[in-house]
Parts: sequence; structure tokens; C-alpha cells
Amino acid sequence: MAVLAASLTPGLLTDWFGAGDIKPLAVESGRPDQAPPPETPERATLAEPFLGSPAARWADGVAGVGMPRPRATGWMSSDQVGRALERTRDFLSWSNLDRQVLEGKRPARAISLINPHQQDVQAFLGSAFRKPDRESDPVLLFSRFDPSTTRLVGETVKVRGRLTFEEGPRGSVRVTGDVTYVYPVVRAQAGSEDVVRTIVRREVVVSWDDPAKIVTEPGTFSLVSYKVDMTNGGCGPVTGFLTPDFDRSRADAERNGSTVDPYDRSTSMAEGTAADGGCGTATRS
Repeated sequence: MAVLAASLTPGLLTDWFGAGDIKPLAVESGRPDQAPPPETPERATLAEPFLGSPAARWADGVAGVGMPRPRATGWMSSDQVGRALERTRDFLSWSNLDRQVLEGKRPARAISLINPHQQDVQAFLGSAFRKPDRESDPVLLFSRFDPSTTRLVGETVKVRGRLTFEEGPRGSVRVTGDVTYVYPVVRAQAGSEDVVRTIVRREVVVSWDDPAKIVTEPGTFSLVSYKVDMTNGGCGPVTGFLTPDFDRSRADAERNGSTVDPYDRSTSMAEGTAADGGCGTATRS
């Protein structure tokens, strides 16, 4: 199973048990000190799409994003920081969990939270959805599948991660989201039952800027940087979509190079991943 890693910095902004028997993990509040233990290898099914995956114990959807306690930081009061954290979480949800976006639609609500005066990001967004390429590929920032080839299994996406924040340049409040999303999918054809999983880990850093110092609009942030590691999300030509490989035998035959555990959140995204922009091999999916 191939892993693709990429990172960008815009501009100068600088068990095998039945599902009911699985004890869910508490929400992540800090970086874990080790990867999840191995699971009994079981093939996912339409009824149990997370069978054999550590994600079976993860929370569903946005409930899997750990939120820090807000405090006055930079130009913002504690209440303002709390709202900034909530809106940042909204951005992650609207970018990676919104059903219409996952089915290939434009992530309009997520885009509405990005500072419209951030010209380099607006240029990226314009070209990414019109003519995607290596530098302007919407999956670098948004999770979306081509509905003509891929269908999501059920209504649940498993999620694990957290937000952190700190004071940034010019008194801004810089929020970092480090979140892993697990999507079970099948081929789009009616009657398809071969379930595979696409795993996407994203680190997104945004800046809630002081409007007295930075040209911005109320309720929007500036995008500072974004990184992505994708397991079974595609490692070939750019299509603007996550492109899972349903041919298990081919995927196994093509294993080579660096290996990555897509469920290991004990390292930062700068460590233990495939080479930036390159493909490695996942140890499990």
C-alpha cells in the first residue's frame, strides 16, 4: 500500500472483537509515546469497515479532534481564542468530513474561512479545482474522492488528532491541527464489496491575525502551512481526488522503499514519513 507525503508553506507566511465490545480511546490531548499495538489481521467488510484497524477504537468524525483549553494569547482574549479554535476545527471538518466534499464537491464552506486577501492561497485554490497538478492539487488540503470510481462505506469516518495554539508573529494566534482521518471505501460499481481504507494525516497551521496589523476579514484566518501523508490515496498521476488502489495483490507486489505506519502518531509529520513529495510503503492499512 503506497504512502504519499507532501508539505507546503504558502507565500512568505512564514481486535478482532465485535464492534460493540471495543473500548473507545479517550480523545488525544498530547503526542502519544508509541504507535498503536498490532491488531489481529482481519479484512474489512461492509458491515465492519474498520475491522483489523486501530481506528476501530477512535472517535467518529469531529469528536476525534482534541481541543485545548483556551487562554488569552496575542491580540485575542480567552473567549476569542476559544472561538478561533472552534472555527479552526470547523475548517478541518468541512475540509475532510463534509459528505459532499468527500464525494467530490468544492469545499466552499471551508474556503470561506480563508483570508480572501491571501493572494497566493487564492491562486492555489483557483487552479487546484480548475486544472490540478503537483503544485496545485486540492487533495493537498481537502479530502475528496471521485464518485465515478469510489464510494464511501457507511457514514462514519474515524478521526484522531488534536489542536494546539501559541502566539505567532505580530501578536497573532497560530493554531496547528494534527489530525488523522480513516476512510473506508469500495469501488463505485453497484454490488462492490471489497472494502479498503484510505488514511490521511494532515498538519494544518493557520494564523488568526490582528486586523490592526494584517489585512484580513472578520472570521477568517491566514493559511500558514499544510502537510499531508496519504496511505492508499494515490501515488500516480494527479487527478484532484484521492485514488485508492483496490488491487491488493498489485499493491503488495509493489512494496519497496521506506516504510511508514499510518497509525503512528508518536512522531511529528517531519519525522518518520515518506520523503517529501515522494511515495513510500505503508506497514498496515
